[in-house]
Amino acid sequence: MAGTEASINGFHDYPKNSFQSWGNYFQALMEIPHRLLDRIMSRSLDQTKLVEVKAESQLEMKKTLTWWDLIWFGMGAVIGSGIFVLTGLETQSHAGPAVVLSYVIPGICALISVFCYTEFAVEIPVASGSFAYRRVELGDFVAFIAAGNIIIEYVIGGAALASSWTSYFATLCNHQHGDFRIVVHSLPSDYQSLDPVAVVVIFIICILAVISTKASSRFNYVTSIVHLIVIILIIIAGLTKANPKNYTPFAPFGARGMFQASAGLFFTYVGFDDVSTVAEETKNPARDIPIGLFGSMVITTLAYCLLAMTLCLMQPSANVDKDAPYSVAFQAVGMGWAKYRVALGALKGMTSVLLVGAVGQARYLTHIARTHMMPHCLAKVHERTKTTINATAIMLVATAIIAFFTPLTILANLLSVSTLFIFMLVAVALIVRRYYVSGVTTQVNRIKLIVCLVLILGSSFGTAVYWAQSDGWIGYTITVPIWFVGTMGLRLFVPHARNPRLWGVPLVPWLPSASIAINFFLLGSIDKASYLRFGIWTGILMVYYLFFGLHLSYDDAKAKASRDRRMDEQSKVLEEVPAQEFVNVGNASTLGAT
Repeated sequence: MAGTEASINGFHDYPKNSFQSWGNYFQALMEIPHRLLDRIMSRSLDQTKLVEVKAESQLEMKKTLTWWDLIWFGMGAVIGSGIFVLTGLETQSHAGPAVVLSYVIPGICALISVFCYTEFAVEIPVASGSFAYRRVELGDFVAFIAAGNIIIEYVIGGAALASSWTSYFATLCNHQHGDFRIVVHSLPSDYQSLDPVAVVVIFIICILAVISTKASSRFNYVTSIVHLIVIILIIIAGLTKANPKNYTPFAPFGARGMFQASAGLFFTYVGFDDVSTVAEETKNPARDIPIGLFGSMVITTLAYCLLAMTLCLMQPSANVDKDAPYSVAFQAVGMGWAKYRVALGALKGMTSVLLVGAVGQARYLTHIARTHMMPHCLAKVHERTKTTINATAIMLVATAIIAFFTPLTILANLLSVSTLFIFMLVAVALIVRRYYVSGVTTQVNRIKLIVCLVLILGSSFGTAVYWAQSDGWIGYTITVPIWFVGTMGLRLFVPHARNPRLWGVPLVPWLPSASIAINFFLLGSIDKASYLRFGIWTGILMVYYLFFGLHLSYDDAKAKASRDRRMDEQSKVLEEVPAQEFVNVGNASTLGAT
């Protein structure tokens, strides 16, 4: 008995049968096919997410946020370095003045995704955002693979912001963009420029993020307000130097260039899903989350389009600088004083995005650890601050390492691949949520749902591949009607199995199906190298899951099932005991009377 207790105590963070001995672990490896099938087919219940999984953190997070907090939280999460850096890169390389439309396309895509996120965030208000949504509807395996890409999305996004922070800080100090970086020629060419400033910035952000969520929100107010003021000043000052002739030619690279720019610029919209990760800390999720998400996205998209339009009216697109487009544009029109205002505004915006991202990414990691797919110490909520210190620190250390070595150009496209993939899966999860409930959906309706999803996904993928490989139009006459048939089939032949309790996405299945198609289409505009990096990362996730995460999750699920059975048996015993005691008392009374 003592040996068993020692074994369990020795694995305090991993109280799982598979990891209690090498023999158990090798046995678990032999059962990988069986366990993997079990986890692929498993689903979590909403109530499990809302009660049991949250209890893994032992302490509750404070409910302090309102819709006003969430609007600023959303804007703070999104409006960062992308608009100040990638606008110049995509204008000169792919879109020209049509970069304005290149911002509209991912803006629409992100807004449709906002609808999908909002229904889940209202119905399942927990700290992990889309990880919880996919685990409920698509099962453990798909949720974990997507969660791993969410983690890399956060890490890469934070690293990209920190890297841009260094560039604009150099501009503010009247230095060249690379002056504060250390060049090491012995490293590979893409990773020679080391960035110690980015590491320091991330360390400071980590301290702010673990102090308090509400304090982080207040700091975000200040930086976001200042950032918006700077954006308004840029637009007003820039339009005084506008020259409509700079808009000719409007799309020098054609439609393909415009959509390539859209795929790259999707990076600038990354972060709005951070709002869903703080649902657990929101006072009234049903009211506050929809207002917060929609409000922040509309304001952000409008600001992006106005800024892009202003830049292209100030300068011919061929002359736009790739690294600091707005600063150089103001210098070119004789307004050098604005260069420093732009740099300061960019720094404030990036600081805000880094802070909001630090809060959101820690919540994701916390919930993944709650499910026992990651070390359980990452699920702990600190007793004094009521924040997730361990998860915050781990995520920001990874972010600092990536930011130290990797340039923005590599980070941006890889981030877009991960994000578009994640948004597509959320749309799929919403369709499954509406049309499939175990024990309610009939076998015939389930087959209809699968067929319709295969048509939607297959046609969307086909459209993206055709776009990437061909300049023709004949392929679209095949793929687009198939997408329409799949979506219409859902609408006409598959009955809803569940309706939202508090807030629901309108025009289902059309909106989530459109989200799938648009996300796939934009994926078709991203370079092959980014897909290679994406594949390598997904492969690493698969190895971790098959050798560790799968067994942690499987053992936890079986332990909970066993515990539930014992509780049911105890309940039955307790129900029988009073009746038996009543019989005994009655017999005793009879004997006494005799």
